[in-house]
Amino acid sequence: MWQSDEYYLEKAIEVSAKSRANGHSPFGCILVDPDGEIILEQGNVQGDERRCTGHAETVLMERASIKYDKDFLWNCTMYTSCEPCPMCAGAVFWGNVGRVVYAMSEADMIELVQKEEGENPKTLLFTMTAKEVFAGGMKRIKVQGPYASLAEKALEVHRGYYK
Repeated sequence: MWQSDEYYLEKAIEVSAKSRANGHSPFGCILVDPDGEIILEQGNVQGDERRCTGHAETVLMERASIKYDKDFLWNCTMYTSCEPCPMCAGAVFWGNVGRVVYAMSEADMIELVQKEEGENPKTLLFTMTAKEVFAGGMKRIKVQGPYASLAEKALEVHRGYYK
C-alpha cells in the first residue's frame, strides 16, 4: 500500500544513518515498487570496499538492474536522502527508474561540506543537479526535491562527518 513521499524519504534517511554507523558516507536510498512496497535499500559502500562507484544510488541500480526488468523499473520510485550526483543520476537513467524523490539538495550538501572542511574541501562534489542530468537524456524521468520538511533531518545525519 502506497505511503506518502515523506514516509519513504524518512526510510531513506534511516538507511543513510545506518550507512554512517557502519563506517560509510552517510547516504542512503530505497526503491519502491508500483504497489508501494520497499523492494531494495542501499547505503554507500565506497569506504570499506574501496569502490569509487560505491554510492548508494549507483549500487542500488546495479542490484535492481540484475533483479528486475526495465519495464518494471520504469514504474518504480527511488527515494534518496540526498539529490543524486551526476554518476548516480546516470545509473538511474540507464537502469530505467521513472521517478526520483530526494530529501536534501546537492547545494545543501556543498554548503555543509564547505562549512566543515573550509575553503579547500577534501570532499569534492558536483554542482550539476540531477534535474540537469536527466534533462540531457532522451526520456523524462520525474524528479521531486528537495523536501524542505526533511532536508534538515537528512543534513543532520551528515553533521560532523566532514570535519
